[in-house]
Amino acid sequence: MKKFDTKLDRYPFSAIVDRPSYRWPNGAGLAVYFALNIEAFEFGRNPGNDFTSMPSAPFHRGYAYRDYGNRVGVWRIKQLFDDLGFPLAVLANSSVYDVYPRVLQAFRERGDEFVGHGRTNSERQIDMDEPTERTMISEVAERMRTEEGRAPGGWLGPFISQSPRTPELLKDLGFSYMLDWFFDDQPTWFRTGKGQILAVPYPSMELNDLPAYVNRGASDSDFTRMMMDAFDEQLEEASRYPTVYCVSLHTFLTGQPQRIRQLRTVLQHIAAHRDEIWFTTPGAIAEHVAQLPVGTVPGDIRS
Repeated sequence: MKKFDTKLDRYPFSAIVDRPSYRWPNGAGLAVYFALNIEAFEFGRNPGNDFTSMPSAPFHRGYAYRDYGNRVGVWRIKQLFDDLGFPLAVLANSSVYDVYPRVLQAFRERGDEFVGHGRTNSERQIDMDEPTERTMISEVAERMRTEEGRAPGGWLGPFISQSPRTPELLKDLGFSYMLDWFFDDQPTWFRTGKGQILAVPYPSMELNDLPAYVNRGASDSDFTRMMMDAFDEQLEEASRYPTVYCVSLHTFLTGQPQRIRQLRTVLQHIAAHRDEIWFTTPGAIAEHVAQLPVGTVPGDIRS
């Protein structure tokens, strides 16, 4: 019988209760950020599942559903965050610059952080060979550098899909952090053959509207309660150790009118605790953590 090695040597085990404590820049124990996925899909290629049945070619129903997000839904989300004065992390496919430039212009004017999110959500990194994946990541970084004046510091793969070599490629191509690995409520240094890169918490499975609504069948009120309960619990924990609270939103899901009303309730609840939290972006979190003393953050191999 084949013996499997279950030990992953990318990051060390560390119990959160045993680590050195630290605070976020304003002295808070809870960092809060919202990640907005702004994506583009190629017509005729499967854009992913929906609420009903398995789609079939030419996948027009799924394409139209997602197109709604950039035509309508994203503007509801933007207005809500404008009203409350909260920042956003924009996880953008680079092809959005070609097909929906008006959308990214609006968030550029807000001063939000732009995070690399592949070329299009019609492809996955795990399906690419190394030259193709390297070219893709380079193209995304260069397009964002051209459009935004600087390359993105962070990355989330389309479909949160990595190949075994993705961390090395990201490090080699100048990225300082990635969101693909969610195994902790604190940022953790992640080992690569090119040096360390920071894994910043991102809700790939839990406080993410897509798996909640589509995969797990959560109701709108279910997800609202999840977001609020998680915030309240982590705010209480913040007196003992720092954590990151993050919610991932998709324009075509949360941008629906009934869900904007739900999200408004959540944001107003969080806004009532403005003085107790640090409302931020993953890039600012990564910058702060990188400046902490050596040994503060798990996985640090700096001497």
